[in-house]
Amino acid sequence: MSYHQPVLLNDCLDGLNIKPHGVYVDVTFGGGGHSKAILKKLGAGGKLFAFDQDKDAAENVPADERLTFIPQNFMYMKNFLRMHEATQVDGILADLGVSSHQFDEADRGFSIRYESKLDMRMNQSGEKTAAKILNEYEENKLRQVFREYGEVDNAGRLVKLIVEARILAPITDTHRFKEVIAPCTPKYNKEHQYLAKVFQALRIEVNDEMQVLKEFLQQALEVLKPGGRLVVMSYHSLEDRLVKNFMKSGNFEGNAEKDFYGNISRPFRLVTKKPVVPAEEEIEKNSRARSAKLRVAEKV
Repeated sequence: MSYHQPVLLNDCLDGLNIKPHGVYVDVTFGGGGHSKAILKKLGAGGKLFAFDQDKDAAENVPADERLTFIPQNFMYMKNFLRMHEATQVDGILADLGVSSHQFDEADRGFSIRYESKLDMRMNQSGEKTAAKILNEYEENKLRQVFREYGEVDNAGRLVKLIVEARILAPITDTHRFKEVIAPCTPKYNKEHQYLAKVFQALRIEVNDEMQVLKEFLQQALEVLKPGGRLVVMSYHSLEDRLVKNFMKSGNFEGNAEKDFYGNISRPFRLVTKKPVVPAEEEIEKNSRARSAKLRVAEKV
């Protein structure tokens, strides 16, 4: 199965600061590129736990007794690590967003390039699809999804077109959806950017991505050993803001909390003061890398 090159691979490995006998977690296994590179740096006593809810990812798991693959959403990381008697770990890696494979599989409905069903489920056994959202959400909730998760400026007009169209017939495929919203879609070079925001908003809602990320970050703080590293790569500003604030302050608002004596309490030491971004050379080889931002923090 074809998966693209892992993004910022060496920076991720450097961020994890891998110890040969350490215990590590890759919560977004995908094509296994990051995991296989981690395994190369682990010794015989090292362990790697890899998570992925997409059943396609399971086909990429290498035969290695040091690797335990867990076919689950990483919001359940803490519970499954406990089941495998790994309550404390040395490093956690998360490469957020959609894999190149998911974008390239036309029938998954993630990409604006293909005509396909409006699906967008990362977990293909989940009940909520993009079509279900477009056809069943009431107007205010739909508008909130596009404003919050896509930062779509004309979300009101967009939703009015959707609501009017679905009365006549359900919106079930990408071709009809793009036709329905064409009157409020900018033309020429801005069309792609606009549709990408609209599709992003639907995908985030389908997969509950922001809540999953929050739960994951809180669990990461619990399961990391002192000195353990959290390495997170995000692909849009909503994710990056949550990651930045949590690494900086231990909460999602970014507010510094003080202890009883008035001292600022920070659960992490920032290893990267600013996000690491790919070089032009990497972006040329892998266009998915263009929007990647990598942040690394060490548990105090």
